[in-house]
Amino acid sequence: MDKAIVLFQADASFKEQLPKILTGYEIIFNEGPDTGNIDPAAAQDTVIIFGNPSQESIKLCPRLRWIQLQSAGTDGYVNGEIGGGVLLTCASGGYGHGVSEHMVAMTFELVKKLHLYRDEQNKGRWMGRGQVKSIRGSVVLVLGLGDIGCEYAWRMKALGASVIGVRRTAQAKPDCVDEQYLTEKLDELLPRADIVALILPGVAGTAGIIGREQFAKMKEGAVIINGGRGSAIDTDALCDALESGRLGGAGLDVTMPEPLPEGHRLWKLENAVITPHVAGGRNMSETGQHIMKLNLENAARFVKEETLESLVDIKTGYRRSGK
Repeated sequence: MDKAIVLFQADASFKEQLPKILTGYEIIFNEGPDTGNIDPAAAQDTVIIFGNPSQESIKLCPRLRWIQLQSAGTDGYVNGEIGGGVLLTCASGGYGHGVSEHMVAMTFELVKKLHLYRDEQNKGRWMGRGQVKSIRGSVVLVLGLGDIGCEYAWRMKALGASVIGVRRTAQAKPDCVDEQYLTEKLDELLPRADIVALILPGVAGTAGIIGREQFAKMKEGAVIINGGRGSAIDTDALCDALESGRLGGAGLDVTMPEPLPEGHRLWKLENAVITPHVAGGRNMSETGQHIMKLNLENAARFVKEETLESLVDIKTGYRRSGK
């Protein structure tokens, strides 16, 4: 019998609704940790996977037709890492709300020096930390105009910033940005920006997009925020820019390497704010609800042989909409 494997710990509502949609399937729900591993005995008849399976598990599934990732990012599943006949969908659209709010919070924390005041609080000291900056009137450069990038851009624009968007392909300019350019213009745009925000996937062409040359071109005292993938920034170059004082601050929900090792010098830099890749997790109930809805809607589309939402081009790792 055809099987659908759910690799994450689903709630009662999802467990109730999914069998009503996939009526011809045996559905196996993971009851343990989210390891990404599939029982080899079940793999032979697995047609659908909900979750982020390991590469070893994918290889065990000769009849696999569709993987519904629970992440917006697709790194590890493209560029030949899954068979060409397998449909791949991601959870893009589920994380824009939560990640963009997290990035805005980091932006405020850095430009208003709230992280430094927390340091003083922990020392029991009533001490000013000098001048702060305004978001209103600042120039924000957003790299990546997918769901999360556009949500962040909207929020920054609403706060009075001038927003410049950078994307890899030529498309109509969304209303959330005031200006839009292709990636090859990045180095020309960096000197204009007070805040540089990265929301890029971990695919070919994004690794090290911000390195020593780019930090040298950035405005002195600028702030960088990364809510995409840690690989987009050269970590050693970032640390040097922070230590020298050229860069005003960095808000990082992602790092390279990840997890950031104990003792890494990035931990010790007072102008770095680090969170352990939690902006896009299911710590916010709205995020989980949106992703579960996407899972169910795509299951219904799959049964009806309709086009799936958030379908990924397995050659590029981007959604087929081109964002």
